[in-house]
Amino acid sequence: MKTMKLRSVMIPMILVLSASPIGARQIAANPVVGTWLVEQPAAPFPLHLYVFNADHTMQQANPDAGNPRTSDSDGKGAWRRRGQQVTGKWVEIMADRTTHKLTGRGEFSYQIDVSGDRMTGTGTFYAYDAAGNVVAGPIAAPFTGSRIVAP
Repeated sequence: MKTMKLRSVMIPMILVLSASPIGARQIAANPVVGTWLVEQPAAPFPLHLYVFNADHTMQQANPDAGNPRTSDSDGKGAWRRRGQQVTGKWVEIMADRTTHKLTGRGEFSYQIDVSGDRMTGTGTFYAYDAAGNVVAGPIAAPFTGSRIVAP
């Protein structure tokens, strides 16, 4: 019975704290936090989704079928704020579409400037084979993005 009473008090408290201004302060301190539609003309597929989390991790996604040569995973990475600029890197794993074997990985390092709900950035892409040798790059890749906001 005590366990049920404790849960009935703790669950609402956790929900209230998770919606507290602490999260809003983190986003205000790091305006890149959120979900972005990113246009990257130099990439095999020009549209991406970037998600920047308050814990300084991020995800990148685009359609797997966007690259006719290789299948690649969503990118996962980390970011940090340096003054007004955001720097970071994401990594994706790549496989051959026919054999389904590992072909290597791609790494994209970037710098971003955020202004409200718009971002501009530059990045550099390197491709590595399964043994870790550079097989492509550096490939310069400027990009722009707009924040996805709830209606």
